[in-house]
Amino acid sequence: MQVFRPFILLSWQPLLCLLALGALFGCSSTSYSSISYYWQASVGHLKILSAARPVDDILEAQEGSPRLLSQLEYSRQIRAFSVERLHLPDNLSYRSYTDIHRTFPVWNVLAAPATSLELKKWCFPLLGCISYKGFYSEEDARALASDLLSTKTLDVAVMGVPAYSTLGFTSDPLLSSFIYYPTGELARLIFHELSHQVVYIADDTTFNESFATAVEELGVAEWLALPGHEKLADEYRKFDSKRSYFRTLIAQTRSDLEAIYTSGQSEAELLAQKAQRIEKLRVDYARTKAEQWGGWSGYDKYFNEDLNNAKLAVSGLYTDYVPAFKVMFEQSGRDYPTFYAAVKALGKKPKEERNQALQAILMGLPS
Repeated sequence: MQVFRPFILLSWQPLLCLLALGALFGCSSTSYSSISYYWQASVGHLKILSAARPVDDILEAQEGSPRLLSQLEYSRQIRAFSVERLHLPDNLSYRSYTDIHRTFPVWNVLAAPATSLELKKWCFPLLGCISYKGFYSEEDARALASDLLSTKTLDVAVMGVPAYSTLGFTSDPLLSSFIYYPTGELARLIFHELSHQVVYIADDTTFNESFATAVEELGVAEWLALPGHEKLADEYRKFDSKRSYFRTLIAQTRSDLEAIYTSGQSEAELLAQKAQRIEKLRVDYARTKAEQWGGWSGYDKYFNEDLNNAKLAVSGLYTDYVPAFKVMFEQSGRDYPTFYAAVKALGKKPKEERNQALQAILMGLPS
């Protein structure tokens, strides 16, 4: 089960320039590497779109395994709920399905200095700067990771991404990489992705992802509370309790590493203490897995690959301001349109000002 989902947000403005030769010359600052990157993004996504089939057609024809058909039927119910109750966009996104015939549609590359949790950013027209770079080929992602590692100054991670959003520029389909998730997880993922179509602030990944995570958590709690969802809710709670504990482990590690990196010690001392703290994280996870989870190994892949600053830093992008956004939801009378309007208004303010507003909300929460 993938834990963090750094959903690649494709920059369709330059991408579409590449699809039309005449417009190509109208795109500024397009080096060969940039053109190559946008090309792989456009071709990769168009392949997924071209293979998509409407969920209604698949269900009517009863084509697929019983498990797939059951999940697609749930997806249809989830999608209706997203519009009727959560007031998320009523469009064609997540109303079709693509079997991608591989584990992930994209792979994201993340990088951070060896003694910092500040993620490297890549900047694109329209979307601004984001803290990861995504590829439809794992080989291409690992090639970039290798280049970054060659500097010997960066921690680098490559993470498979089961889902992504194009912010409503295209009708994003359901994918085989996540359709078989437990049904509560499927609902959570769909709500998250659709939230990106409601609010997206350029150059502020933490704002965007924390908002979408808040909507997904609020939405899935309401959806699972519907009559007839008692078994689904029980399954979800069992997994979510593990995820909550996992997030606590990661948050504690990040906090400790921040303190280490700002302690003013020599680089050698910082690296030694970093290694000790990350090893403690591994030990804590192994103990929890054995003593509390009965050997459940759902997070093994996370701990076994690229456990470094880059991977640890990305977790904060999804959770740092979630409690603040939930307070804003309560202040909006638990009315989603009012809540979205308040978030959009906050998003129009300068980054420093909106961060201060969210921090002020967090400071007012009980510890």
